[in-house]
Formats: sequence, C-alpha cells, structure tokens
Amino acid sequence: MSENIHIVCHACDAVNRLPLAKLESVANCARCKKRLLAGDVKSLTQDNFDAFIANNDLPVVVDFWAPWCGPCKMMAPAFEKTAMTLSTKAILAKVNTEEQQALGARFAIRSIPTLMMFKDGREVRRQSGAMDAAALQRWIMGA
Repeated sequence: MSENIHIVCHACDAVNRLPLAKLESVANCARCKKRLLAGDVKSLTQDNFDAFIANNDLPVVVDFWAPWCGPCKMMAPAFEKTAMTLSTKAILAKVNTEEQQALGARFAIRSIPTLMMFKDGREVRRQSGAMDAAALQRWIMGA
C-alpha cells in the first residue's frame, strides 16, 4: 500500500496528498487551508460528483435524499453524527435528488433515502431506507 492517501477538500475540491501516518491527526488543505477530514458532510452536484468520488482514497458514502422525504429528514442527524464518528475511515456526502435529477437517474435511484458506497471510484454497496447511527456505522464498516 502507498505511504500516502488522497483526500479531496470539502471546501475547494482540491486533491490533497496526506501521509498515512498523519491520517488520524489534524491536516489542512494545501490550497484553501481548511481542515481535511473534519467530519462534515459534503454536498455533491453533477459538476463535482465524479471527481470527488474518483479522487478520494477513503470510501465515499453518498446519501441520495430529497427535502420532502420524511425518512431522509429523520436520518439526517444520524448521517451527520456518523460523518463525525468515522471521519478518518470514510467520507460522507449527500446528493439532493430534487436538485440533481441527472445523478438520481444515472444511478437508478428508485427510493430515498438510498445510500451508496464508492471505493476506487466504483460503487461497491447500496442500501435503501433510513438507518440510525449505529446501523449506519455497521453498514459502512462492513459488519
């Protein structure tokens, strides 16, 4: 395995190379100086989706949701909590399917919320339906 990992900055979308030994420590973006792996949830659009998924070496978990969806609203706090808890294990992002209909169509999203996990730029897992924080963490970690 490489001694470095690539992380895309949530603020400016710059690809940063981070030594694996520093994965658990505080690291800042080389371009905008904002904190990397801060545990925030990234909003993805048609414009930044592919580059964000392809350029992160950590797994990226995407929540396809809509503002009118009750289960999506119920799961949102658990999703944000999980982003903080697993900030050095996985990157969590959201796609608003009302605003990004092309992404919803591209991935054949038929019900929401739908979670998709990407590794090395490819979909590796998919799950429909809301989950609490504990279930979400188990799903992400593969248990």
